[in-house]
Amino acid sequence: MADQTPNSDQSKGLLRKFLDLPTDSVPKTLFVAVTLCLFASMIVSLAAVSLRPIQEENKLRDKRINILQVAGVYDPSQSVREAFEAFEPHVLDLTTGKFTDEFDATTFDERAAADDPELSRRLTNDPAGIGRQSNFKTIYLLRTADGDIDKVILPVHGYGLWSTLYGFIALEADGNDIYGLQFYQHAETPGLGAEVDNPRWKALWSGKKLRDENGDLQITVDKTPPPAGIDFHIDALAGATLTSRGVDNLVKFWMGEEGYATFLSNLQAGEI
Repeated sequence: MADQTPNSDQSKGLLRKFLDLPTDSVPKTLFVAVTLCLFASMIVSLAAVSLRPIQEENKLRDKRINILQVAGVYDPSQSVREAFEAFEPHVLDLTTGKFTDEFDATTFDERAAADDPELSRRLTNDPAGIGRQSNFKTIYLLRTADGDIDKVILPVHGYGLWSTLYGFIALEADGNDIYGLQFYQHAETPGLGAEVDNPRWKALWSGKKLRDENGDLQITVDKTPPPAGIDFHIDALAGATLTSRGVDNLVKFWMGEEGYATFLSNLQAGEI
């Protein structure tokens, strides 16, 4: 006990000296600042953790709304959850162009898979600027009342000017006619590259074709139509050359051999 008394007295002495300091002294000012920062960081951390499920739910809801919109079946008066039940999610093996039961289509995380060396590959030919490509993608089928495929919704992504654009392309049952293209996440320049969200520009995609009669991929985003003609042409965004080029690259990549070409060939052959 005798050994602890000096230390105890010393601690009380230091505390008394601190309390006796003027309110605007440097030590007290620093103490209050550090205490407030720690308290604020705890509150922010607690809020971030507690709100994360709500944030994830909102992100999922927004993604589903974009799928409904690109398929042309979005009704603001209808529950998004109920409307989305009409879609069939499937995990697609890009190598075989066939569906796989290896993953749960409702929970499969494509972005996490792209970072997993066992589930992805590093691209050597990378016009879309995505770095690594997951070997699997979650796609969505919308069927008619008779059970036939009405539309196919395929996720696409690629780099624009400032950001990676994430979106969906909707194809008709023939796997060649485009119904629509829509992005749900990007950080392109407002008024320029961000015009990918402009309804008038998105409307240009409807009715365009991916391939010509010979099966060659012809879809193009440019200022002038390709030699194949206007059926394969979408006007580039005014003042947003690099974003337009990015969209052109990502669509060609995902509709090409590195992307969904094998799947679309199987679809057209009636093997899906």
